[in-house]
Amino acid sequence: MYKAEPDPYCYPGTAVLINRAGLRDEAELVEYEGEMIALRFREPLPDGRLSYRHYLAVHRHLFQDVYPWAGKIRTVRIFKARSAFCYPEHIDREMRRLFAELSGEKYLRGLDAHTFAVRAAHFLAELNAIHPFREGNGRTQLSFLVILVGKAGHWLARQRFEPKETLKAMIASFDGNEKPFADLIERSIE
Repeated sequence: MYKAEPDPYCYPGTAVLINRAGLRDEAELVEYEGEMIALRFREPLPDGRLSYRHYLAVHRHLFQDVYPWAGKIRTVRIFKARSAFCYPEHIDREMRRLFAELSGEKYLRGLDAHTFAVRAAHFLAELNAIHPFREGNGRTQLSFLVILVGKAGHWLARQRFEPKETLKAMIASFDGNEKPFADLIERSIE
């Protein structure tokens, strides 16, 4: 979980996110969230134009059963370990900028697998640094990557994204080294 203070997303006096099931135990919430997300992963992801709005719809789809704020931009500053993510007052501007860049790059269509992976890793590294949601950023990023890969004419073997390796690659990209993430994406494209 992330640190954020003060945090209106949590039950008072706890670090447990307010949730639709009313769970106040963090372990129970993590289990419930996992079950609900697994169900949503079995459904088709929302179709769209690979836009900022589309990205919000993907988060809403995945987390709608868990959090009342699914698909909405966070309003608090959050930190994870030594990393501070984009301040909420800048998220909208940065998301618009990033998705305009993606559009300007024609959504990475027509690129060979290597070039696609390099550009996709950069896009996801920027998206991770923005971290627009209070929770669920990584899962939303990877789900959006599946859509992006498909619309670019490739196919992604999602099962090749081993959680620990993926997290390590995302952290490296946050620190400015996008190569491990690009390599992971390229190895996962078939």
